[in-house]
Amino acid sequence: MDLKITTLGGKDAGKVKLSEEIFGLDPREDILQRVVRWQLAKKQQGTHKAKGRAEIARTGAKMYKQKGTGRARHHSARAPQFRGGGKAHGPVVRNHEHELPKKVRALGLKHALSAKAKSASIIVIDELKLAEAKTKTLAANLETLGLTNALVIGGAELDQNFKLAATNIPNIDVLPIQGINVYDILRRGTLVLSKAAVEALEERFK
Repeated sequence: MDLKITTLGGKDAGKVKLSEEIFGLDPREDILQRVVRWQLAKKQQGTHKAKGRAEIARTGAKMYKQKGTGRARHHSARAPQFRGGGKAHGPVVRNHEHELPKKVRALGLKHALSAKAKSASIIVIDELKLAEAKTKTLAANLETLGLTNALVIGGAELDQNFKLAATNIPNIDVLPIQGINVYDILRRGTLVLSKAAVEALEERFK
């Protein structure tokens, strides 16, 4: 699969051949769903907590005598049915992570890249570099390329000027190649890869 390489200014800079094994697969939604679910579960804090009846600071004395009142039999006012009582079966602090095989994770990344390639939503740029960290300059370059909602993936080391300039631009995410992931690829409309990122991906899946 051949793709045109452009500069940040929108000029032609040659062509690059993308691997069919990485960018030419028929995307499977079930694999993408599994990887996204795994990613979001890892991000979930799990710090939600409600107090059970054993944790409520309230007297443990019996509310009233067992017999002779005509009322229901109750013991503690900390029981869930009473106002100010504990929560029955409430959320507790826990870890939401679950296992996902490495092969499935790798396959999910390939399918996400293939999905973008299939919808013609991949742009390859020769270098992600700016002479100075000016948001206005980068915003103008992105407008030239027609990018309003994109994930930009650079090489192993990001150019600091480019990274700083992109910080204040809405709906534009910038990551080094080590940070590429299925969720971020799918949540943005266009995937922008540097030439170094393409080479790193092909080396990674070799």
